[in-house]
Amino acid sequence: MTRVHRSIADCPGIVPLFPLTGSMLLPRGHLPLNIFEPRYLSLVDDALGSWRVIGIIQPDIDGETAESEASASLYKVGSVGRITQFVELEDGRYLISLTGISRFRIIEELPVLTPYRQARVEYEPFLVDFTARSGEEEVDRQSVLDVLRRFAVARNLRVDWKAIEQASNEALINALSMMSPFGAREKQALLEAIDLKSRAEMLVTITEIELARKGVEPDPTLQ
Repeated sequence: MTRVHRSIADCPGIVPLFPLTGSMLLPRGHLPLNIFEPRYLSLVDDALGSWRVIGIIQPDIDGETAESEASASLYKVGSVGRITQFVELEDGRYLISLTGISRFRIIEELPVLTPYRQARVEYEPFLVDFTARSGEEEVDRQSVLDVLRRFAVARNLRVDWKAIEQASNEALINALSMMSPFGAREKQALLEAIDLKSRAEMLVTITEIELARKGVEPDPTLQ
């Protein structure tokens, strides 16, 4: 039976945690993962046999090694995603894809016997995540597109503008936030933005700061 996550009642109160620096997952977004560490292979096995969900959360560290991520202190806000694609390779690795359901806040991390970490979480602060395209009408889409064009030129990036034109505001803002090349703290700020409008405004601000650091002049039409 396929489990559908439409509300808090459909989500587990205890989630397995996958600490991952620089990664974020937003509602209805997609995050591909290459799983090879034994503890996370075990996590995926257990998830497939239960709720089929994984909690993606950033370690609250700067410049530490990958080995330290598993035991580092964590940010309090992460996101839970459902395993929607799964491939097992001959060398034992798993290639999976998560589809974002909702953000969560850690209430407490639990003492566990599993090789991976687990936490008791709450979803109530992020009820908006369960409603697709909530708040889209409040997003200043043009400001996002303007700064994206300038960023693409500054970074010499190829952009599929046709796909962007067809994307909803939610899909556009969340995809740009997830794919953005910004640091862990900026990613966390985008993740924790209270709603889509706030996330769009933060995305524009962070991008403007990055452009200023690179010496790119602001667009005079935006002044």
